[in-house]
Amino acid sequence: MSTVRHGMSSELVLAGGRPLRGRIRVPGCKGISHRALLLAGMADGRSRIAGMAEGDDVAHTAEVLDRLGVRLRHGAPDERGVGVATVTSGGVETFREPDVVLDCGNSGTTMRMVAGLLAGRPQLAVLDGDASLSARPMGRVVEPLRAMGATVDGRAGGTLPPLVIRGGALRGTRHALAVASGQVKTALLLAGLQAEGVTEIVEPAPSRDHTERMLAALGVPIERRDPTRVALRAGAPRPFEIVVPGDPSSAAFFVVASTIVPGSSIVIEGVSLNPGRIAYVDVLTRMGARIEITETGIEVGEPVGDITVEHASLHGTEIAGEEAIIDELPVLAIAAAFAEGLTTIHDAGELAVKESNRIATLTQELTQLGVEVEARPDGIVVRGGSPRGTRLKSHGDHRVALCGAVAGLAAEGETVVRGWSAVGVSYPRFADDLARLLGDA
Repeated sequence: MSTVRHGMSSELVLAGGRPLRGRIRVPGCKGISHRALLLAGMADGRSRIAGMAEGDDVAHTAEVLDRLGVRLRHGAPDERGVGVATVTSGGVETFREPDVVLDCGNSGTTMRMVAGLLAGRPQLAVLDGDASLSARPMGRVVEPLRAMGATVDGRAGGTLPPLVIRGGALRGTRHALAVASGQVKTALLLAGLQAEGVTEIVEPAPSRDHTERMLAALGVPIERRDPTRVALRAGAPRPFEIVVPGDPSSAAFFVVASTIVPGSSIVIEGVSLNPGRIAYVDVLTRMGARIEITETGIEVGEPVGDITVEHASLHGTEIAGEEAIIDELPVLAIAAAFAEGLTTIHDAGELAVKESNRIATLTQELTQLGVEVEARPDGIVVRGGSPRGTRLKSHGDHRVALCGAVAGLAAEGETVVRGWSAVGVSYPRFADDLARLLGDA
């Protein structure tokens, strides 16, 4: 009997209790893939990107670049079976004015970073997306771009999409951000590469540093003054080749699943081990998880390696919602549901402005599983127990859908995740990879 099935019904059906065993490679890192595409578009020449993320979000970034005149060609897989994309550009000076609205789909990353990319160009561009993206906050990137000299507008005074951008001559500016955000920081760095003078970004806490690592590796003189301050002058990355490491956020679902399902033992190969992306491992270890990290190399400034996980009994803890783990907080809440005692997630109000209000949607779905949970304005409190199989909803949010699958693997009885197609945003082949670890493929 198959443990996993999905199809036209857009449902994933799981019978809990079967261990996950074996080795797996998750899709390429979504954050690195976005950045690799955008930096390849800024470079004058041909770049080669292997193992790019497969989901809809990165596809929208690629489509936006195509509309700007950047050539993207998908070639045959390399000797390891990894798909390869070739990006050819004449640099930002060759960008053309798009003749259509640039569709960012569900990707806030695409909208915010492309806004920075286009802030230095004289052409008019309109960035829009789906209904979920239309509710995402954009003032945090619009205001600093305006301060640099770009003309940017949108709904509600530029705080909501769609965004209308006409770039121009930018001035290097010191930005003191109110919220730590790798997306906003990247947007300002891309604008700063086209600005006169020094662009400096100061954050209240460290955020993801993929962009800084890649720029330094690609010959851009960037100064990392401390973990919360970075500065650069105008310049352009050189063309490059990269094998995108596995996505740490995608790996997190299998890490948690293998931790909470008895008898599980897996190895996730070739994952980005960027310290700003695997902080969730420290949280799980604090809860009692058995996880081993092995670094195997460096790829364009990014440490890469394997994550080995075995089943372990967990206990509750306190989790602060820093930017380094904001995307993994939902699956950490699932881990908390199977842990002994109380887990408090706090300082995580950002969860409410993701693809769904994840405070509300997680509260609803955990309650459906029979878990005692309390929603708070800045997070949730979860009392671990014995979740039971049930019918869950994705709420159109890829991470909520994947969390439902993880819960269903460990819950007693059968679990159905409705709206499963939402996973296409980040991990369309999750069910196939899961089937291999369950021995069904």
